[in-house]
Amino acid sequence: MKMTVNLKDRSYPILIESGALSHIDTILDDNRKLALIADDAIPEQWIQKIKDQCPNSFVIRFPQGEASKCFSQYENLLKQCIDHDMTRKDAIVAIGGGVTGDLAGFVASSYMRGIDFYNIPTTLLAQVDSSVGGKVAIDVASYKNIVGAFHQPKGVIIDPNVLSTLSQRQIHNGLVEALKTGLIQDEKLVELFEQDTLDIPQIIERSINVKRQVVEQDERESGLRKILNFGHTIGHAIEGAYGLDTYLHGECVAMGMLFFIEDQPLKERVLSIYKRLDLPKVPDYDIDTLMSYIQHDKKSSAQTVSIVKVRQAGTFEIEEMTYEQIRNVLERGPYEK
Repeated sequence: MKMTVNLKDRSYPILIESGALSHIDTILDDNRKLALIADDAIPEQWIQKIKDQCPNSFVIRFPQGEASKCFSQYENLLKQCIDHDMTRKDAIVAIGGGVTGDLAGFVASSYMRGIDFYNIPTTLLAQVDSSVGGKVAIDVASYKNIVGAFHQPKGVIIDPNVLSTLSQRQIHNGLVEALKTGLIQDEKLVELFEQDTLDIPQIIERSINVKRQVVEQDERESGLRKILNFGHTIGHAIEGAYGLDTYLHGECVAMGMLFFIEDQPLKERVLSIYKRLDLPKVPDYDIDTLMSYIQHDKKSSAQTVSIVKVRQAGTFEIEEMTYEQIRNVLERGPYEK
């Protein structure tokens, strides 16, 4: 399947196809120098398959993990681009998960004031969400994505075959973001999680189609795109408070969504899906600690935070909540009836 994100002069194609990695030239312009950026845990078979099709490419690896979304790795990648004499006509190719897309995309957004980049997501989390939309960023200390930009890719290539090298935990981690998308915009997507067999390709397609439509209407998150942050305010706070490597991103988003599912029967449906995905329960948390992260969240204003709530699968509400109201939500907890 091929989709297009329609953003006038920043429009770009998305190819979703098993085996897509074998013909990336249908999306990627390889008639220039390409920096293939991947973390050191990406299987060599995927890197080599891409490199074999790009005669003017070179590979840059960096340490796996959220900790690499930092100023020192950002500087390291910039220096390597300089050392390889990359110009404004060249491009960066991100091969990996959300960390790689964020970091490599941020390098692309700022190198020589911005060069092209392509996204080839190899985790389910990135395939259903972060590879599309142009949000690129790095962290500062434990504050996620606090420094970044909007820099749309020139193309996205999604090959479900690469998921064969992922652990089951990483698969489930990615499925959370797809479930989030269904809860806010696509009830049929939620129902896919309740079938006997999970149809991963269809889940990817439906998730990305929702993301594409939202980005087309609100590229820079001034309105509608805020709905994609469902679960992220408290989720990011848990992720920061417990260390960026204690829980996976999707696991924290799953926790965060529970606080703002307003309908108890729907919450019970979601908890049943969580059990199927073997997701961790919300840990005992210190409210003051979580509030300190929430007050530094990039979605916060001086007095309020934009919070997405769900009362019925496939629908959403956005509410500006005061910090005191959010504190009350944390005091009430995620599982109340």
